[in-house]
Amino acid sequence: MKTALPKQGRPTAEVLAELKGFGADDPNYRQGRLWSLVYYLDEDYADFLGAAYREFSSANGLNPTAFKSLKRFENEIIAGVAEMFHGTPEVCGVVTSGGTESCLLAVKTYRDLARTRGVTRPEMVLPVTAHVAWFKASEYFGVKVRLLPLDPDLRADVSKLPRLINRNTVMILGSAPEYPHGTIDPIEAFSEIAQKRNIPLHVDACVGGFILPFMAMNGRKLPLWDYRVPGVTSISADVHKYGFASKGASTITYRNLDYLKHQMFVYQDWPGGVFASPALLGTRPGGAYAAAWAAMQHFGTSGYRDLAKRTTQAFDKMRKAIEKMPELYVMGQPSGPLLGYGSCDPEVNIFAVGDQMDAKGWTINRLQNPDGLHAMITAGHLPVVDDYLRDLRQAVATVKAHPELAKAGSAATYGLMSHIPLRGMVHQRVLDMFAQMYKAGGQELDLHAPAAPEPGLKGQINAMVDRLAQWYVERQQQRAQRRASR
Repeated sequence: MKTALPKQGRPTAEVLAELKGFGADDPNYRQGRLWSLVYYLDEDYADFLGAAYREFSSANGLNPTAFKSLKRFENEIIAGVAEMFHGTPEVCGVVTSGGTESCLLAVKTYRDLARTRGVTRPEMVLPVTAHVAWFKASEYFGVKVRLLPLDPDLRADVSKLPRLINRNTVMILGSAPEYPHGTIDPIEAFSEIAQKRNIPLHVDACVGGFILPFMAMNGRKLPLWDYRVPGVTSISADVHKYGFASKGASTITYRNLDYLKHQMFVYQDWPGGVFASPALLGTRPGGAYAAAWAAMQHFGTSGYRDLAKRTTQAFDKMRKAIEKMPELYVMGQPSGPLLGYGSCDPEVNIFAVGDQMDAKGWTINRLQNPDGLHAMITAGHLPVVDDYLRDLRQAVATVKAHPELAKAGSAATYGLMSHIPLRGMVHQRVLDMFAQMYKAGGQELDLHAPAAPEPGLKGQINAMVDRLAQWYVERQQQRAQRRASR
C-alpha cells in the first residue's frame, strides 16, 4: 500500500485508475446491498451531483460577502427547509457539513443561551435512543447528559421527563425519528413540558427531515414533530440523507434569530481583521452547497414525494414480512424509513442471523439493548426487498437448525460486547485499538471479524472481549462460591 507522498508526481490517468480500484472491497451499495451510510439512486444522478459540486468545488463559504453565490445557495436551502417544516418567515439557519455538526451547534447554542441566565453547570435531557452525536456534543461542550428511559414499547417515556429537568437544564431533545427503532419521539408531549419550564426543545430530524414531510403529503399518518409544535425551537435535517445531496450537507434552523445569535462566533481583536463565523467550520466547502441546492431543485416537492412513496413501499413490505416470521419481531412502532428487528425465539441468535446475511452479500448493522439488526431503507432498496426477505428467511432457518452459530463469527463478539457489564473496560480497550487506525498507514478495524485468533486489530478486539467475558464469568462464579460458603 502506498502511504507516503511520492517523490515524483504521477499522471492524472494513472492516479484516477488506482483511485477507482480502492473501492473494490467497499460495500456494494450500487445494487442495494448496503442498508446504511449511503443514499444512492443511479450513476446518471451521481454524475449530476458531481457536476454541480465541481462547478463550485474551489469556492469557500468562509466569508459570505465574498462568494455571494454560496450565500444565495444557503439562503434558498434554508428557505426550502423552513417551508417543509411549516416554519414562519422568522425561521432562520445555516447549512452545515453534516448531522453531527448540526447537533453540536444546537448544544453550543443552548449552552451559551443558558449562560445569559447564569447557568454554569449545564445539563440536557436526551432519550437513550438519541444519536451518538449528542453524546459527542456533551463531551465536547461540557454539557451533562440526563437520560430519559424508554417505555416497554421502546418509546421515550415522557412521564419521566419532568423529574429530569432542573435549573441547569439548557435543552430537551426529541428525534424524528430516532435511529435504532425508527420511532418518532412524542414531540408534542415534550413541547408541553418544555414550554411550561421555558426550556428550548430541539428536534433531531437529521434522518427524517427530507422524507417525513413527503410521507405525510402522500397520506402517511405521522405525529406532529416540526414547527407546528409551538415548543420546538430548532430542527436539524440532513440534505445528504433523504435529500440525496452529496455528502457534506446538513441544516440547522431556529424559530428566530434570537436563538441563532448564540450559535455564532465573533472575534473582533484578531490582527487579521474582525472575524465572524456562523457555524463550527471556518472554510465551508462551496461544492457541497451547490450540490445540495441542485438536488433540491432537481427533485422539488414532486420528486421527493415519489422517492418517499417508493421508500414507504419498501419499508411496509419489509415490516409486514418480518412481523409474519414467528422467530422475529419488529422493534417499537416505526413509521419508516428506519427498521430494527430482533429475535423472539431463544433458539435463534439475531447476531448469528446477521452473520448469515453478511455471508449472502448484505451489509447489516447491529443493535444492542435490545439485540437486533437494523435497516435504513431508501427508494433504491425497493427492487431488492424480495431478495433480502428470501435470504433473511433462509438465514433464520439456518441459525435455528445450527444453534452453535451463536458462538462463532461476529455473533459471539457482538453478543459479548452487548452484554458484558464492564462498559468502562470495553470503552478503553476499543478506544486504544480504534486509535491505531489513525496512525500513518494504520490498520483497518473490522468489528465483523471472526472470533478465531488472528493477527492484527480484528484478532485483538475479539481476544479482548473473550478475556473480559472469561474474567466476568470467573468473578461471578467466585461470588457464588463465597455466598454458598457463608
